[in-house]
Parts: sequence; C-alpha cells; structure tokens
Amino acid sequence: MPTPPRRDPLHGVTLERMLVELEAHFGWDGLGEHVRIRCFTHDPSLGSSLKFLRRTPWARAKVEELYLALLRERGS
Repeated sequence: MPTPPRRDPLHGVTLERMLVELEAHFGWDGLGEHVRIRCFTHDPSLGSSLKFLRRTPWARAKVEELYLALLRERGS
C-alpha cells in the first residue's frame, strides 16, 4: 500500500505572500531581528526584499523557516 503524499505547507504559497504575512506579524524591524539580512534592516521594501530573496537561496530558506514557524504558532 503506497503511503499518502505529505502535505507541503509551502505548496502554492508565493514568496510575496510569505513576506506580506511575516511583515504584518513581525514588522520590518522584527523580520530584521529574526533574519539578519540587509534588505530587512536598511530601508526595507517588499520589492527590494523579493528581488534579493529570489536570487539568494540561503536567505530565502531562512524566510521559509520563519514562515513555517509562524504557521505552527498559528496552528495552521
């Protein structure tokens, strides 16, 4: 009997949606404390953050980890 596929909590979630939800929850200052990257700590914006995260896999992975932690905290 095959095992059922695991539900990936990031399936269908865009990077933009993650950032919008994280920023709404933590604010840019809080994001900068959780994920120490310049695009969150110096003149942050959604556009510059998306651009940086799309070309920087290690930073994107940290943002995804924080988003998953937020989902767990919310009980989603």
